Amino acid sequence: MLGPAEVRRLAEELGIRPTKKLGQNFVHDPNTVRKIVAAAGLTPRDVVLEVGPGLGSLTLALLPAAEQVVAVEIDPPLAHRLPQTVAEMDPENAGKLHVVLEDAMKVTQEDLPVQPTAIVANLPYNVAVPVVLHLLSELPTLAKGLVMVQAEVADRMAAKPGGKIYGVPSVKLAWYAEARKAGAVGKNVFWPAPNVDSGLVAFRRHEKPLSDVDRKRLFSIIDAAFAQRRKTLRAALKGWAGASRDVDELLREAGVDPQLRGEQLSVIDFIRIAEA
Repeated sequence: MLGPAEVRRLAEELGIRPTKKLGQNFVHDPNTVRKIVAAAGLTPRDVVLEVGPGLGSLTLALLPAAEQVVAVEIDPPLAHRLPQTVAEMDPENAGKLHVVLEDAMKVTQEDLPVQPTAIVANLPYNVAVPVVLHLLSELPTLAKGLVMVQAEVADRMAAKPGGKIYGVPSVKLAWYAEARKAGAVGKNVFWPAPNVDSGLVAFRRHEKPLSDVDRKRLFSIIDAAFAQRRKTLRAALKGWAGASRDVDELLREAGVDPQLRGEQLSVIDFIRIAEA
């Protein structure tokens, strides 16, 4: 495991200064990475996708718990150093590691040497939700996940209909999977320490798709419904529906009250609108 001294030594060796642009906050607390791996519910047959492994703190905890780990890293110096770090600190499991130098927002099945069954990652705060949604869309073998994100984002990802924090991330993630909060993480386990606390979000993909409705159409409705949260669906979806369809008629056909707001609808309600 990497403690504070090892993290700083590796960063100094590579000449790395953590950047906000890449969302780099390196975990240096072994207990935290053990907690993350335990909460992920991995089996020895799982192939884990780790996004942004950085210096390897979480990677070293994942390798003994999984069949293989695919680490996607956008920063070349970090990607090139990771196999050496693992070989030095855990030679027994070094053969399980695959490092892919790529932007996680552009990864497809063809980019990966093996297809992952789970994602476990400390995600950069600024792209956490888009990364999760992109990977669930591109990698159908991903059955479950546990991600560490900004605490506020964790709340939104796991939110249920009816609350102020329920919004676009909540509904779009619910299209793919059932999500729940899985714990809190303080600032002091990172170097450098972020300005906010972090949270863990666990999710499990639905065994069957909720509908065969076109996902792009569905997501465009979700975006429109939350573009101005105070508006009723009647007003919010007027621009989306255009002149070709009466919004009230469409919503009545979907069995949804036009006076409701987007935050009151479940993903199933949005699916019914898309189907109508």
